[in-house]
Amino acid sequence: MNARRLTATVLCSAAAVTALSGCAKKGEIVVDSGVGITAVRSACPAVGIPDYTGDVTLFRAPNDRTAGNIDLEAAMTNVRTTCNDQGSDKVFAKVEFDVLARRNDKQGARQVTLPYFVSVLQGGSAVVSKRVGRVTLNFADGQDRAQFHATGSAFIDRAAATLPADIREKITRKRKAGDADAAVDPLSDPSVKAAVARSSFEVLVGFQLDEAQLAYNATR
Repeated sequence: MNARRLTATVLCSAAAVTALSGCAKKGEIVVDSGVGITAVRSACPAVGIPDYTGDVTLFRAPNDRTAGNIDLEAAMTNVRTTCNDQGSDKVFAKVEFDVLARRNDKQGARQVTLPYFVSVLQGGSAVVSKRVGRVTLNFADGQDRAQFHATGSAFIDRAAATLPADIREKITRKRKAGDADAAVDPLSDPSVKAAVARSSFEVLVGFQLDEAQLAYNATR
């Protein structure tokens, strides 16, 4: 799994603050009238699906991966999150998503169970935790489509997701025109960039794929 590259389902990543781009709202660091930076970053994580893990294809014959041998296809969609970062030493994030599936053979009732993971990533690369769950899809006789609504959760250490006071001061300190560092982006400081990265968390969800399934998604 290439957990560092996310699909378009990512919601305003906290790691993106190093580029000062995206939505100007709580959860980010934004430029304040061109002088200094105002910290409005929360401890809540970004949420997304790692590349190549948002869909899964099952085949009738395991060694035949041609289109004519496809048995079932499923995809994750509508990924969203709610976060509680108040009154605790842990930040709680709840993730919800839908799984939409289609089978080629509509004859007979059928039940299909697919595993998925919920993983917490720190600093864009370090896996803090990972849980595996399962979604069960039920196809009625004559029905080629099924849908399932799933949820997952993650806990993040508040202290780890909070910028140290000295780093916050470097980022938010007001600079007057004419100051030697007035035109210097504080996030260009390697120590500041590293601290922001360490305190940035993502909750990633995706199908728990084997190597063959992951390779199929990556090369098709």
